[in-house]
Amino acid sequence: MVIYRELTFSSLYHVLVNAAKTTSVVMFLVAAAQVSAWLITIAELPMMVSDLLQPLVDSPRLLFIVIMISIMVVGMVMDLTPTVLILTPVLLPLVKEANIDPIYFGVMFIINCSIGLITPPVGNVLNVISGVAKLKFDDAVRGVFPYVVVLMSLLVLFIFIPELIITPLKWIN
Repeated sequence: MVIYRELTFSSLYHVLVNAAKTTSVVMFLVAAAQVSAWLITIAELPMMVSDLLQPLVDSPRLLFIVIMISIMVVGMVMDLTPTVLILTPVLLPLVKEANIDPIYFGVMFIINCSIGLITPPVGNVLNVISGVAKLKFDDAVRGVFPYVVVLMSLLVLFIFIPELIITPLKWIN
């Protein structure tokens, strides 16, 4: 841009203003996610969730389905990093106690959180994309909906056939 002189000082101003607007939207979402994470931690919600799910340890599949639904709901309103940092220490002991493979749990956790990032009502990634592409949020939701359906179907398939994730990992070892 500088070498070919495509960017003048007046257009540089507009580029910087647009970058600042996009960055402010992203940072607002990150700040909201951090506040949510702080409130969840202060309210001792992770300990309550652990106590609530403890009776399901005897039924690993049911426990795993409940955990996946919970992660999906949390992932819809919170960013990936706070979700992982808050829920992993709470859920991993339950998963180990129920004899669920921790690597399988981790893969499913991240897949689930990723789906949550593109799913309304908050959809952090959708907000960023609609802001950058100057789309209405509704148009972004309509565009991503088929992919969410496919990803949810894969998630259900992986829940009921865990070997699809576990077996390739065993081939590596």
